[in-house]
Formats: sequence, structure tokens, C-alpha cells
Amino acid sequence: MLPKCVKSYGHAVTELERALRDFRTSNKKALVPYFVAGLTENWIDYLKAAVMAGATAIEIGIPFSDPIMDGAVIQRASVESLARGTTFQSVLADLSREKLPVPIVAMTYYNLFHHAGLERSANMLARAGFGGTIIPDLPLEEMTPWVEASQKEGLANILLVAPSSPASRVREITKHSQGFCYAAARMTVTGRSGGTDAGGSVVSRIRDASDIPVYVGIGIATSADAVDAAKYADGVIIGSALVEKILNGASVGDIEEFLTSIRRALDAAT
Repeated sequence: MLPKCVKSYGHAVTELERALRDFRTSNKKALVPYFVAGLTENWIDYLKAAVMAGATAIEIGIPFSDPIMDGAVIQRASVESLARGTTFQSVLADLSREKLPVPIVAMTYYNLFHHAGLERSANMLARAGFGGTIIPDLPLEEMTPWVEASQKEGLANILLVAPSSPASRVREITKHSQGFCYAAARMTVTGRSGGTDAGGSVVSRIRDASDIPVYVGIGIATSADAVDAAKYADGVIIGSALVEKILNGASVGDIEEFLTSIRRALDAAT
């Protein structure tokens, strides 16, 4: 049960969620690549390559100095992006000049929005084209102010379920999650970093509580990983493996080829 001081909003279906529910009816599995904004001068071109490769939606990491959910790869990418001068405002400005034909979701940490002002942040995100947010350091018990600000702009609040989440907690998370529910396959930070793959168990608990689309992330690095996860989930999120390729000099064409191979594997398996 949530504390009495936390308002219960129930499950409001956002534009993002309608789009992802519609996609699920195609019987295809969603592919959601993750990119660190501002990592390279041409970072927007990587997003366009993901669209060409068949991405269902794109998760954009807005770099933060202390990305507590992220492993070594994304931490390094965040540091490099910040060193290039990337800011919350510069990311929004870059995206405002583009209109991507797939939904985009911001993944970052609450301090950025708190510092800029919640209502102002939500408005700027929506104006830049974002359809939702993932804020891993904002727990249910403290999310009411952000929900109030983001709902005014139609932003979906995408919540995570960890392998350690008990059934009662999962019910509360799915009640408030919008767009999709992020099933963390491993009890660890992002990246292919040890830990037992618990994705199937996490997805099962989410499905017992809700019919919201469920995407699996953390530890998805190859086409085989994606196909295995898609056997029980509605889609997959691929982040660290993708970011590492860019850190190692992968071109826009290389990334399009990599994501196309995953898209083809997912389509062939369904």
C-alpha cells in the first residue's frame, strides 16, 4: 500500500501507451534501442539509423553525472557526453529540430527535472517530442509532484520492476506505470554484467497484475538475447551493447546494420 500522503492516480492511458498497445496487435515484438544524447556530434543521425532499422521506439539517455542505475559503459558515455558540453537544454534543442516518426522516451535522473522545475521540465520534454520518461531514482512514494506536472503534458511515466519486487509491489508499480512496464532482467546495473537472468519471472509477475506492454532490458546484447527475451515479453530494450559500439567508433551505418540484424531475428522468431 502506498502511504496516505501519496495520491493514487490509477492507470491513465497516454498517447505513448496507445501507440505501443497498437503495435502489439501487429504480433511483432518491440525493439527499443537506447542512446546517450550528445555522445557524438552527429548523435541524432544514430537515432535516424535506428528508425531505418525498424525500431519501435527509442530511449534517449539524458546524461547525468551520477547515473546510479547504469553500469560502466553508460557511465563512461555519460561522462564523455557531458565533457562535450551536453546539457538537458541542449538535448531538447537538438531534438526540437527533428521530428522522428517513432515515439521517444527520456531516461534520466530526477535531479535534472527538480533543478529545472518540474512543470517547466515536463513542458520542455513534451515540446521536444518526448512521449514519456523513465526516472529510475524516483520511487512510487515520492513521484506525486512529478506525476502532476507530467500528466498536464501527456507524458507517460514508465516504471521499472526489479527481480526482487514482491507481488504486492508489482501491483502498485503496474497500476501507475504508463506506456510500458520496464522489466529488469537482472538484479544489477545496466550492461551485460553478471547476475542471473530473471526476466521471465519478472514479466510473469507483471502479467499477473496488468496487461500493459512489458519490455525487458538489462543484459540484452545480441540477437539471440533479444529473441530469448521476446519469447515471454512484448519487446526488448538494448542499451549498453549499443552504446559500447558507438564508444568504440561504430559508424551510423554500423549501428543501423546491428539493429537491423536484431529486428530481423525478432521478426523471424514470431
